[in-house]
Amino acid sequence: MRQIFLFFTKNKDFLFFLLLLSISMWFTISSHTYHKSKFVNSANYVAGNLYLMSNNINQYFGLKKENDVLSKENQYLKELLFNQKSEVPEFQDSLLKKNYTIVSAKIINNNYQNKDNYLTINAGRNAGVEREMGIITSNGILGIVDEVSTHFSTVFSILNSKSRINARLKKSHHFGSLVWNQKDPNIVQLIDVPRIAPILIGDTIVTGGKSSIFPDGIPIGVVKNFEVNTVSNYFSIDILLFNDMTDLNNAYILKNNFRKEILELEAKVNEK
Repeated sequence: MRQIFLFFTKNKDFLFFLLLLSISMWFTISSHTYHKSKFVNSANYVAGNLYLMSNNINQYFGLKKENDVLSKENQYLKELLFNQKSEVPEFQDSLLKKNYTIVSAKIINNNYQNKDNYLTINAGRNAGVEREMGIITSNGILGIVDEVSTHFSTVFSILNSKSRINARLKKSHHFGSLVWNQKDPNIVQLIDVPRIAPILIGDTIVTGGKSSIFPDGIPIGVVKNFEVNTVSNYFSIDILLFNDMTDLNNAYILKNNFRKEILELEAKVNEK
């Protein structure tokens, strides 16, 4: 208490000046419309910036929650997309099982500099993930599930010397196999496309849908350049991926609900 009394005693002149200044400013603002409007505008400007700063801080700390919400929304929208192409009348849709179920996950490890690259995701058996399920992002395909544990899975990346994925030209439906020449992590190759296929630089490449792993039409990339193999008479096409394979975060696992039935039927055919 004594320190407070000494402070006021020591600074009484300055404090008296501030009191008089405040009173004069109050009278000035109260009696003049122009000064009053300027004061209100300045106060609103300061308050607005403080609120903006506070909001930005809250948004920053809420990013994880927001990303989780967006991931689930994307999961729902992709299920709608992959299951909308049905020739059965709408009133029968509720009687059908969905062709694909989507599981969202985070990529927790990403290799792209080796000959045979793998990714690790934080979804496993408990999330319904199984071997040979397709993995995509919002931009395009990533690979195929290889091994599964209770909470995690490894993914056979498209940047793998053993990768072979059915793909096609979006505009002409000519098919080939997607492979990687182990050079650039953002460029893969589409081989075995017949020479008769009309192709231009910039054409879009999508999944072909000729397997039970990926549905038809998932984006892969665009034609960067191409040439004809004079021995095989097929195109060899460089594809610039839509995904930046060096910068991955969210992923979606595609579960084909009819895969088991398809494989069992094909096995019976092969036995004949």
